[in-house]
Amino acid sequence: MYRYFGMPAGGRRMSRKVGLNANSSQLTLEGEPFHILGGSIHYFRVPRAYWRDRLMKMKACGINTLTTYVPWNLHQPERRVFDFHTQLDLEAYISLAAELGLWVILRPGPYISSELDLGGLPSWLLRDESMRLRTTYPGFTEAVNIFFDKLIPKVVPNAGHFKKGGPIIAVQVENEYGSFAKDESYMPFIKEALQSRGISELLLTSDLHNTLKSGGVDGAIRTVKLQKIHPRHIQHLTAIQPKSPTMVMDYWTGWFDAWGDLHHVLPPEDTVSTVREILRRGMSFNLYMFHGGSSFGFSSGALAHPSYKSLVSSYDYDAPLTEAGEYTPKYHLLRDLFSRYNRGASFPDMPALRNKEAYEPAIMYQHLSLWDALSFTERPFKSVKPVNMENLPVNNGNGQSYGYTLYETTITSGGLLRSGDNVRDRALVFVDRSYIGLFKRQSVELAVPDGKGQRTLSLLVENCGRVHQGKDLDTQRKGLVGDILLNHIPLRDFTIYSLDMKPSFIDSLYQAPWKTLTETPTFPGFFMGRLFAFGYPSDTFLKLPGWEKGVVFINGLNLGRYWSIGPQQTLYLPGPFLNSGMNQLIVFEEQEGDYKVHFEYTPDLGMAADIQ
Repeated sequence: MYRYFGMPAGGRRMSRKVGLNANSSQLTLEGEPFHILGGSIHYFRVPRAYWRDRLMKMKACGINTLTTYVPWNLHQPERRVFDFHTQLDLEAYISLAAELGLWVILRPGPYISSELDLGGLPSWLLRDESMRLRTTYPGFTEAVNIFFDKLIPKVVPNAGHFKKGGPIIAVQVENEYGSFAKDESYMPFIKEALQSRGISELLLTSDLHNTLKSGGVDGAIRTVKLQKIHPRHIQHLTAIQPKSPTMVMDYWTGWFDAWGDLHHVLPPEDTVSTVREILRRGMSFNLYMFHGGSSFGFSSGALAHPSYKSLVSSYDYDAPLTEAGEYTPKYHLLRDLFSRYNRGASFPDMPALRNKEAYEPAIMYQHLSLWDALSFTERPFKSVKPVNMENLPVNNGNGQSYGYTLYETTITSGGLLRSGDNVRDRALVFVDRSYIGLFKRQSVELAVPDGKGQRTLSLLVENCGRVHQGKDLDTQRKGLVGDILLNHIPLRDFTIYSLDMKPSFIDSLYQAPWKTLTETPTFPGFFMGRLFAFGYPSDTFLKLPGWEKGVVFINGLNLGRYWSIGPQQTLYLPGPFLNSGMNQLIVFEEQEGDYKVHFEYTPDLGMAADIQ
């Protein structure tokens, strides 16, 4: 059916003058008919040591095009700090794709959604009280221009652009703007921002079928996102652009999970029948995700509707390759399908799978209370009123992006404490460092016991993840975003500690006054244990039965959150994150612990439910 699935970058020599073209109902590459058989793998969700393995598995399935988002918040953690190294070395990732014979579609945002905190936008943008994200508001466009000035030169020269000999054949302008659509000048601004910096390949936009019109921009072809093929959705796209090729930019192979929900799965036969139908119609497509990986650390986003829910650390997505790079029935069925449609062409051999290891449990032998760790944070900040996380004077004036913030004040009586929806997103409440209760978004009242004299009231507030999509992006400030009332009177005179738990903070804790673990340690607290990995460390899955909620650090790296409510019950621990020999494991636990961390051969992502 397809005589031309696209020669690999190292194959037939091309003149590289015209590039990918969409001037007829069929895509062409250098004048030859071309179909994009794409798959998404995000470099920032896969350990760099495994990039080659995952892309080779993609190639062996018959995929010819790699797509990836670019997360602005990870690349520019502070206004004047840029990071394109190690895990975030986008140039190396694009070069690797070229070496393996994959074309690339780059999706540089600036907003990407991708189930990341604030949809991949940096939280320091929210220091501006008037900020209007994803519009031509000057504070936003100036920041975009500064980021693109750093980013685009990394992908336009020889390493990237098709016409310069690189693998990038198309670039996406923003992402799903049709569902936001607050500013009609915005998409032309982003398109111009890309082209004026040298992007000359095919531009495309990507939207849901019912927002295609408002999400497009002149000079970029529109593509659709879907999970099931409804003929009217495709007709809608062809009616808007009758003389252009049809492409499904995101065919969702699964879905993401939120804490407290079930684990979403899409049966393999449903996936394959939809992809078969897309092929039958002669359309190009991209599998989102081909391999999901993990949202390490605090990078997961959240849902706003119908009620606030934060997302789990796993980004397995029920994709053809699992979070740990294992083959699934979905993978085998798709490989078979692509082989038949490619006239029985033989694909590269499937790379061998790596060993998994169930290491001996790590026994926690030392404990450090949260209160003893406070002296290792940046200097506390004193303020009459509560200050939200983003506006704290920390991180060189960029505020706090992630983690926890501790607010302490003095009270002289008991009574009724009301949060009035000003806790974002969850707060453990203490009097004289004894736990008295929990504020979450639904529970807004708490009784404070009576007591004599002055007492310290503490609220440990966690940013559980900023919403990654929808029209509420401008309101995603975290910490305490307004007054907390005690007996109808606003609390005042706070001492505020920033606990973003960056690697530098975790490393500094080795100097802290750790105590030998007793029968009754205090919570919240840090627990330290050791994991021994002999020889070349293997991947494993970390399980915390008997623990309630917290964060795991391995050799100072934030692996992600765990929470007993599930669905996710194991955290993927890649072998490259481990040293041969002794590894330091630190668990920050909010409320109760078992003092042992277990390691398993297989993941447990929770009770599964088919996507409806």
